[in-house]
Amino acid sequence: MNTLSNEVTKEQLIADFKVVVADAEALLAATASQGGEKLAEVRAKAEESLKVVKARMLEAQEALVAKTKAAAKATDVYVHENPWNAVGVAAGIGLVLGFLIGRR
Repeated sequence: MNTLSNEVTKEQLIADFKVVVADAEALLAATASQGGEKLAEVRAKAEESLKVVKARMLEAQEALVAKTKAAAKATDVYVHENPWNAVGVAAGIGLVLGFLIGRR
């Protein structure tokens, strides 16, 4: 369960970073017409930082996809090797969910 919460957290983090990067790019585009050497220097530094963040986000996203594919493959192998165990687990989860929904 802890692994699942870590994966969800990573997905949320990647989505949040994408929003921040998009907002930062919009801010840089909006201030492009502003003059001044200091502002140009800050803008160049921000653009470089955005490039680094984008590269890291891409790496994190690729790692997340690779882990997800590995987990799916492991699950597929387990279900093929132990079909009745998988059916039993699915039935148990369905029973518990049905019980919880029925109580409301």
